[in-house]
Amino acid sequence: MSTVLITGASGGIGYELAKLFARDRHTLVLVARSGDKLAQVANELQALGVTVKTFALDLGAPPSPKFLYDQLQREGVAVDILINNAGFGTWGEFAQMPEEQIFGQIQLNIVALTELARLFLPRMIARGSGRIMNVASTAGFQPGPLMAVYYATKAYVISFSEAIANEVRDSGVTVTCFCPGATHTGFAERAGNDKSRLFKIAAMGAEKVALDGYRAVMEGRTLAISGAQNWLVAQSTRFTPRKLVTAISRWVSEDAKA
Repeated sequence: MSTVLITGASGGIGYELAKLFARDRHTLVLVARSGDKLAQVANELQALGVTVKTFALDLGAPPSPKFLYDQLQREGVAVDILINNAGFGTWGEFAQMPEEQIFGQIQLNIVALTELARLFLPRMIARGSGRIMNVASTAGFQPGPLMAVYYATKAYVISFSEAIANEVRDSGVTVTCFCPGATHTGFAERAGNDKSRLFKIAAMGAEKVALDGYRAVMEGRTLAISGAQNWLVAQSTRFTPRKLVTAISRWVSEDAKA
């Protein structure tokens, strides 16, 4: 079966995707910052009879994407499906946010994702087959006060993914942009917005979201939004005045008690 590389695979959507690919007997290459969590995931999935290779890497560190690619090349591992899932956000006003959090989001959510796509895509095109799924967010369809940088990074992922999907349309390779909405994972706790209205009223389970993403990439869809409510919200931003969209976006990002 195919070899699947999943970033951000130690928990949340990445972990659930890894389970789905393992159940369909794909070989897995899993990447995350936590070596201990990765080892636990690998042991669980190897019990299903699949081969699992792990890399404990912080892809937000500039050398890491190229290091990962070079190591897989040295080991003769050809990646058939790339799942660019790793990413993070930080809640708070931009002017008060530490620089390392601002540029850390850009480095991981944009630069690392772009570099991994650029490293693996040419070999897929040369083989005439392959799949890439870049995990964006419904956040990418509107501005996001209190998470301005995160929302902007996801807007980049949507635009970038749709563009390269068009470029490779006749190559045998597909590029999918997958857009979950709020999802019950460790993301919100790390971001600091787990008490927001968004996560109080609209969050989906990671298992259901991952299944939507799995189907989207395997069907080769260019853009997929998880959940009917999220689809409606994303579509509504096309027709609603931008100031109103931004105001609503801020309201849902605020603390539910505010």
